[in-house]
Amino acid sequence: MQKGNYITRIEIDSLWSGQRHVTWNLSPQVNILSGVNGVGKSTILNRVVKCLLSGIKMEEVGGIHLSFSPENADTVDFDVIRSFDRPLLSADFLNKMADTILQSELDFYLYQLQRRYLDYQVNLSNRMVEIFTRQEPDATVKVQQIAQEKIHFQDIVDDLFKETGKSIVRDRNEICFHSLGEVIEPYKLSSGEKQMLIILLTVLVQNHRPYVLFMDEPEVSLHVEWQEQLISLVRDLNPNCQVILTTHSPAVIMNGWSDCVTDVDDIIS
Repeated sequence: MQKGNYITRIEIDSLWSGQRHVTWNLSPQVNILSGVNGVGKSTILNRVVKCLLSGIKMEEVGGIHLSFSPENADTVDFDVIRSFDRPLLSADFLNKMADTILQSELDFYLYQLQRRYLDYQVNLSNRMVEIFTRQEPDATVKVQQIAQEKIHFQDIVDDLFKETGKSIVRDRNEICFHSLGEVIEPYKLSSGEKQMLIILLTVLVQNHRPYVLFMDEPEVSLHVEWQEQLISLVRDLNPNCQVILTTHSPAVIMNGWSDCVTDVDDIIS
């Protein structure tokens, strides 16, 4: 399949039982869907994600068509972040993970991201070795710039968590934190801290590649100041990330994102 950089247009023939046609033209940067409860914000995101997971542009059932950039693409790389933290109830899963302290879906997301974070660091190391192997001009400067990507992420997290006295342990390959004189795993963070860490880690490990990040009401559990910073932090870590999110929070669209808001009523006929 031909991978695209971002989604340019979403069309849904029937949002609910043959009614409500959706046509949404998207920006390659930030797209925020707003509207009252029950109008279909999450339904639209869910249908799009299901279509991408199916691996085809047009679903035989559901009538969803996605357009991409470039036009010959038929899919994109993407991640989905859902904000509601539910307990892990599957007995089979809990038995398999009996040696861990995973209690909730956010814990499981973090567990998966830890492995992706290790792969990300291996990729950074390989890029550095390649630069020195090719004896590129200003190799030392280029390597320092690559190393700074990870340090910049760590600085962002430390700044966000400083009020609770937490900071990332920087001499370990997995994410863990200094907190009140001890080292803790990320599973011991608050729900809001876990959620913000998941979002930032998800963006970081894409390593500046073009891809799409879906977020359904990411403001849940986040302090209002973190809500205000959220989109800017995502774009800072990866300027090539297309953001598509739903929200009820005015704080999320502050700091210059109000022009990126689309009301559901404006894309439905």
